[in-house]
Amino acid sequence: MPYSTNHKAESRERILKSAIELFSRQGFEKVSIGQIMKLAKMTHGAFYAHFASKEALYRESVRKTLERSHAARLVKGPLSVKHLTDLVANYWNLQELERKRRPGPETVLFNEIGNDNAEVRTLFEASYLRMKKMLETRLIALSRLKKLPFDPDREVIAEKSRAILASLVGAVAIAKSLPDEQERQRILDAAQRNILQMLGVDESELEGMLGDSGYEHGLA
Repeated sequence: MPYSTNHKAESRERILKSAIELFSRQGFEKVSIGQIMKLAKMTHGAFYAHFASKEALYRESVRKTLERSHAARLVKGPLSVKHLTDLVANYWNLQELERKRRPGPETVLFNEIGNDNAEVRTLFEASYLRMKKMLETRLIALSRLKKLPFDPDREVIAEKSRAILASLVGAVAIAKSLPDEQERQRILDAAQRNILQMLGVDESELEGMLGDSGYEHGLA
């Protein structure tokens, strides 16, 4: 008896959900089809009834991740520097990145630095451009409202966004690879402080924001 359309759709969604979870934690190269199917509680052979290859599944998982992105709060939340810095601070909690957070385009950046697979490189670029666009949109809006100490010039904003992303992604990528918990946190703290200073947060405000975030004294 053939499976119903609903059953096929549900099975596909289970595979996709498992793939998103594993890819977001470990990256494309470190995840096998067998691991994905085991997490989905399905047989290995059932995979090819839904996806042509691991690359095809990865492509779809990134597309879904972009659609459902937790980072979309960046352009939907209140227009305040505090909101922006709270979102930036959230990226420093590695336990959240590795266990609890819904994956976003930033997870592709963290995991796929230096990947030579052409498909993955294309998706890496798409994730980078998405994050950069979200940052630019928010920085332009805050600058026009005089909430940031620089003009809403598009070149200036683009440069700020590049610098923020480079600091954010680089710090998390390095920290995830280090075994020493204290050194991991020092790297994240230093990058966070650097980003807040790029946004023009003065020293007195900086201490308050870092204290409020709860990340400067260890991973929550």
